Amino acid sequence: MTGPGTAPVRIDTSRPHPARVYDWWLGGKDNYPVDEELARRILTADGTVLRGARANRRFMHRAVRTVAEAGVRQFLDVGTGIPTEPNLHQVAQGVAAESRVVYADNDPIVLRHAEALLHGTAEGSTRYVHADVRDADTLLRRAAESLDLGRPVALSLVALTHYLDDDPDGDDVYGLLERYRAALAPGSYLILSQVTPDLSPEAVERAADLFGRSGTPFHPRSLAAFSRFFTGLELLGPGVIPVHGWRPAAEDVAAQAEGIVPVYAGVARKP
Repeated sequence: MTGPGTAPVRIDTSRPHPARVYDWWLGGKDNYPVDEELARRILTADGTVLRGARANRRFMHRAVRTVAEAGVRQFLDVGTGIPTEPNLHQVAQGVAAESRVVYADNDPIVLRHAEALLHGTAEGSTRYVHADVRDADTLLRRAAESLDLGRPVALSLVALTHYLDDDPDGDDVYGLLERYRAALAPGSYLILSQVTPDLSPEAVERAADLFGRSGTPFHPRSLAAFSRFFTGLELLGPGVIPVHGWRPAAEDVAAQAEGIVPVYAGVARKP
């Protein structure tokens, strides 16, 4: 699944990793004490994180189903995290069994579990590559071993961009997203969600501070800053909106009664 020549990688358990913290919030078991410690501290500081994690997963399901029903048959999920059920390939291949899916993440524990768990349909393909979102050239080159980048691809970065800064001498998240978008064929889609300070500023500030002190920079963004990721693309209705409200199913409408989720979401098409 990882392709020939994949070198063994060492799992660093001395510091938390966002994918494993997120796994703990979702009730997973594929995390370490250092991840659980940070996850609990952030949960104490920001009571929205559990429902935010669940809302993000449901948004991914709805967004993937939407673009699959629009005819997209190729999916690149960057920052996929530790597999949970149903995962992106199950949603996409549930709509069209021939769908081709590539997952990418930089956490070795994700690689280990992906090899064991990410099995798709016989008609389609499901592959995992160990790569960092910041290394767009390598990630895209390896994705192109399974995907035809000359045809539409749905690029998913769900709950990822808030770990990247916008400094041109740093992560340069806007420039980075532009490089990914430029590599995609017309008719491709961009699926994004991102934590915002707009809806729960004090709690999000506390969470960002805890992430930062753990060695994981965290960059919540305003509505205007998040919307900038979609510049030049055609936003699908209802546009950029709090994650619960993006084409909600009954479960999402019911979940809104639990309280605010400080996360924006959007899906857009490359013209």
